[in-house]
Amino acid sequence: MNGGLLLIPFLGIRMILPSLLAKDALQRAAFFAPVQGKEKIAYWIYQLSNIEIFLSLFFLKIQTDISWLFYVGASAYLSGLVLCAISIVNFSHPDGAGMNKNGIYQYSRNPMYVAYFVCFMGMALLTRSKGLAVLVLIFQVSAHWIILAEERWCLQKFGEDYEQYRKTVRRYL
Repeated sequence: MNGGLLLIPFLGIRMILPSLLAKDALQRAAFFAPVQGKEKIAYWIYQLSNIEIFLSLFFLKIQTDISWLFYVGASAYLSGLVLCAISIVNFSHPDGAGMNKNGIYQYSRNPMYVAYFVCFMGMALLTRSKGLAVLVLIFQVSAHWIILAEERWCLQKFGEDYEQYRKTVRRYL
């Protein structure tokens, strides 16, 4: 089975679900905070690695044999999809100021990024691709720099409210 099929549920959750939940949710989720200095390099690495992950999957096959790699990969992939869906549902309904602190955002400031990483690693395990796993790691390291830019932007936009949130909720897990 072609690895590109793994993208159908992921993109459905990532692109269609927010549009169904709230008028501006997809636009808000696709927003990138302004980047500065080396963050600009990270931004382009993030975008290019994301494209490469997507394209690579079309040249890979899902290995469906009964093995621990299949079960771990399937579990990670499905967990990533569920986490992504929960993140998007919660993200689609911010508080009055526009901040997301509800639901899963009470436990992680960046559950969507965590979901992407878990889902993409599941894809790498399901296809047994070391190259895809390396791309996912590059993607995640560059995502960290994007997150730092987002945190700076949130601090400017939401001020003390975001600072308190940042002090009480972890960046990832």
